[in-house]
Amino acid sequence: MAAYGALVSLMHIIDRLEKHPSPPISIYKQQLESLTENVTFLQDFLDAYIPPAVDDHEADPLECRIADAVYAAEDVIESQIVLQIHNRYTIIGDIIITLGVATIEEDFYHDLQQVIEEMNLIKKEAMEIATGADQMQRKVSSTHAGSSSTVKESMMVGFDEVLLEVLDKLTGGQLSRQIIPIMGMGGIGKTTLARHVFQHALVKEHFDICAWTTISQTYNVREALREFLSQVSGNSGSDDLSEGELGLKLYQYLWGRRYLIIMDDMWSIEVWDKIRSSFPDCNDGSRIIVTTRMSNLNLQLGESYGVGMKFLDEASCWDLFTNTVFGGESFPPELEDIGKKIVANCKGLPLSIATIGGLLAKSERTREYWVRIEQNLNSIVITNNDEFCLKILRMSYTYLPNYLKPCFLYMGVFEEDRSIRASMLKKLWVSEGFLKPVSGKCLETMAEEYLKELVDRNLILVDELGLSGNVKFCKLHDLLRDVCLKEVEKERFYGIIGEFPLVKDNERRVVFQNAGRRVIREVSRSLSHVRSIICYEGINFERPHNLRLLRTVKAYDRDTHRRDKTIEGGVHFLGNVFQLVNSRHIAVRLHSEYQSFPSSINLLWNLSTLIVHVEPRHEVVAPIEIWKLHQLRHLECMSLQTDRGGLILPDPPSEMVIMENLQTLRGVHNLYLNEEVVQRIPNVQKLHLIYNSEYMERANCLSNLECLSKLENFYCSIYRGYDEYLQRISFPHSLKKLKLILNSVELDEILQKIGWLPLLQKLELWGGTFKRGKWDTIEGQFRSLKLLQLDYCNGLKNWTMAESSHFPLLQELRLLGLDELEEIPSEVGEIATLKSITLKYCSESAVVSAKKIVEEQEELQGDQLELRVRAEVWNRRLQRLASPNFEVTGIFNAKLLESSSIQYPQVFLFE
Repeated sequence: MAAYGALVSLMHIIDRLEKHPSPPISIYKQQLESLTENVTFLQDFLDAYIPPAVDDHEADPLECRIADAVYAAEDVIESQIVLQIHNRYTIIGDIIITLGVATIEEDFYHDLQQVIEEMNLIKKEAMEIATGADQMQRKVSSTHAGSSSTVKESMMVGFDEVLLEVLDKLTGGQLSRQIIPIMGMGGIGKTTLARHVFQHALVKEHFDICAWTTISQTYNVREALREFLSQVSGNSGSDDLSEGELGLKLYQYLWGRRYLIIMDDMWSIEVWDKIRSSFPDCNDGSRIIVTTRMSNLNLQLGESYGVGMKFLDEASCWDLFTNTVFGGESFPPELEDIGKKIVANCKGLPLSIATIGGLLAKSERTREYWVRIEQNLNSIVITNNDEFCLKILRMSYTYLPNYLKPCFLYMGVFEEDRSIRASMLKKLWVSEGFLKPVSGKCLETMAEEYLKELVDRNLILVDELGLSGNVKFCKLHDLLRDVCLKEVEKERFYGIIGEFPLVKDNERRVVFQNAGRRVIREVSRSLSHVRSIICYEGINFERPHNLRLLRTVKAYDRDTHRRDKTIEGGVHFLGNVFQLVNSRHIAVRLHSEYQSFPSSINLLWNLSTLIVHVEPRHEVVAPIEIWKLHQLRHLECMSLQTDRGGLILPDPPSEMVIMENLQTLRGVHNLYLNEEVVQRIPNVQKLHLIYNSEYMERANCLSNLECLSKLENFYCSIYRGYDEYLQRISFPHSLKKLKLILNSVELDEILQKIGWLPLLQKLELWGGTFKRGKWDTIEGQFRSLKLLQLDYCNGLKNWTMAESSHFPLLQELRLLGLDELEEIPSEVGEIATLKSITLKYCSESAVVSAKKIVEEQEELQGDQLELRVRAEVWNRRLQRLASPNFEVTGIFNAKLLESSSIQYPQVFLFE
């Protein structure tokens, strides 16, 4: 919902102006109070507002008026900020000259007052709507509670194992009443599974009473109880009974009978809390099935019997498609290859396969027609059967809480099938102002909660989890992305620029997708109101101009760059970007060898994220004014080589400015981490430092690291010849992730320090030497470690563990280039949490010992074995060790061996 997101964003601007230590403007108290009151009222109004039925292609007029009024307020305020800063300072070369305070307060007051008056009119209209009970009260017709007689027949393909699992939960286990949630995204087959269970012969024989109703988001408790009672009693004459009377009567009918109740499409725990007393627990094996898109409902129901629905595998997709299109007929050979492309594009979603299959079943069976269908698959699935497909998928969006809608709509700015880094997504949500502040929580915590809620609602798919169980990468299903883009177009949330330079008036956000330089040049002339520019990788956005209101520019993405190192997209002229004083998020790529940020960087009063990528061996120098960026949360400099290229950060000025919001400092070269610097960045959580010169000789360069009590993620690379300075480090106990590039430093003493870190979950060591040739782990160390990676640590021959309790939570063990290691301790195989061992170019005896660990686990666990070992070896003979749980690959070409070389890890592989 664009209107709600705009209201939250405006409140962020007001809040930052009030709390900033040196705000660029101030708003008259009376206007500030009126503006705040209007925004707060309209937020509350939209939370309860149900728009009247309108065309699906048109946004609600009232919401559009609200959005336009809020946009106008933002324009007035941020334009005034630009005027004030430009009138207060002038920039000659790279020098800022203060001219004194020049104001244009009269015009600002008048313009803002006009906006407030428009918002007053909207507020008055909203208050009239709010008093109308018919508009504000959520009603549900009886069609939301369908009886089993209306259940359509549908094919059950690919879910045989899930069906058997549900039947087992229904007929086995405890005699006490149990709730069985069936969870998954819209269209994945939850209702189809429940219907097959409901109609199964075993269920009809096992239960005395079976009843079904659809709850829906806008549930009606009385109607649901009446429907249940009608089915269990066979008597529909209960229209005159109250909610309490219906619940009591239902309880009486169910008492003493083994019953199965199915509640389809439940969206919240509230409805269950209101009707649970109507279902007795007689210890007779009664069961209740709930289908839901809300994965977290399982925990809220207090049950552990949930069943998660997954996408269909390739074979099941093909079976469902074949049965839907041809029934019992044979599949025409000339259509089989294009049919398989169509099925592959459905991405395992049964609803998509059923919809497109239903269309093809009633259409001409020619190759030309099927090719057209394949080329336009998603649009056909979304528009062909509105009642069956679009309505189901749109429902997930329609019933989202308002505060989540902008975050979901924003997912459409990313490419189709893109794996999206969660940390980057959360930074963008923050910069766009989507997150409604909550007292006591930082915006990143709010973003994490929003992301989790969207995942729980099965609107966002988890692509990769981090060690802590957090979402590291996520995705959006193609069909949900299409629903998202349709809502985006309807609500004017952002515009997508492709091969043609089409920009609507007053576009607030623009996504450049497959746009050439000509298109970008043409479009740039009409972007004066744009707040966000998102460029797909490969887009050259070189000379931004007339973008004084821009908040977000993302013209670089480390993940897409990692996939294709030949990409040339980015921003060439850093100075032009920094003329944008309202910027909050800047992610760009720099191309010249040596650049410095302009000293005017401190005019970016609202900047929260600055990410720059430099070419290998290139550096970017920050001015001393960078220490004055109060709002800065993330400062990152990326390079393909960690020891070459990065950010030069000067010592802070004598004037004490605490950067209390700073959480990430990445890619900084030769930082003198003295007491004064530590005091400036007290809340930093991620710190990535590179030392590659005699700068390390400055006394106690890293001795204050332990004073950073919030530090969770630390990376440090020290160039050859200065390893001894690393020995002086005392690590803070808050560390969860640690990666060190050590070269020749002795590991015996430093591992003693690391081992006692109580929260450490991930440890990566590159280089270093085991002086004594052995590593004896000590009981009580590495209590929280989940991933251990040792790369080219010289001299390690013997690794001994007294017992598996030394690494009680270890999940992954990665060993690279340990060519002297005699064996992996057998106790490693006894670690209950261990899931994988990866060996790359280690000694033959180490590989053989890993194979032995797998064999011992196979004997103990049999088919339940979860441990997997992957070994990359030099010796072809070791391929004979391969087995289902022991993969062996390697480089066996002598010329390739000679040309191979060890490379330093890439910066952005460390998260």
